[in-house]
Amino acid sequence: MIFGKLLPREGNFFELFDQHAQHIVASAHAFAALVQHYNDPALREKYHRDVDAAEGMADTILREVNRLLHKTFITPIDREQIHTLINTMDDVADLMQDAAETMALYDVRRVTDEVVRLADLCVKSTERLKSAVALLKEIGDADTAAAALKTCEEIDQLESDADRVMRAAMSKLFREEPDVREVIKLKAIYELLETVTDKCDDVAKLIEGVILENS
Repeated sequence: MIFGKLLPREGNFFELFDQHAQHIVASAHAFAALVQHYNDPALREKYHRDVDAAEGMADTILREVNRLLHKTFITPIDREQIHTLINTMDDVADLMQDAAETMALYDVRRVTDEVVRLADLCVKSTERLKSAVALLKEIGDADTAAAALKTCEEIDQLESDADRVMRAAMSKLFREEPDVREVIKLKAIYELLETVTDKCDDVAKLIEGVILENS
């Protein structure tokens, strides 16, 4: 009993979740700005660096959560939920970086309307993810739990929207783009951006699980 009282309890996991979510949103906004200013090489490089910086900060938070898990005796929610949630959130930041890196490595020559639309859906999805994560610390309150579940539903809808945009984009790409190289490049970008919204939806489902187990 004495030993248990001396061990750290709770930790600042919810605060770290919030910080990580902020970096995810920053990466999505930076990518959207990269797309918006794609024809300006200097700005394109600047926003690419911003995406990388946000992903790096997210990685720092991931490491801190994992470190804290090892030294915290009693956690506010199940350990496995904490581990899975922060790692799935980190996947979102990684995918935003992958999208920016792929555009640079593949030397994408033009940004299509569909890339712009998917980037916008990524921004909206990450912003809703941030809102849902911020509510986790108060899910013992019935109204807060209900608000979090509603936000998770909105993320799921955004994922469905992104899926529809990607399917239409792929159809248009294969029908209208004569350059096979551009087909390959744009297909990869479309898939990465749609996967960002998939991962946001995965985070939403994890949050729903936490709510249902703790309500």
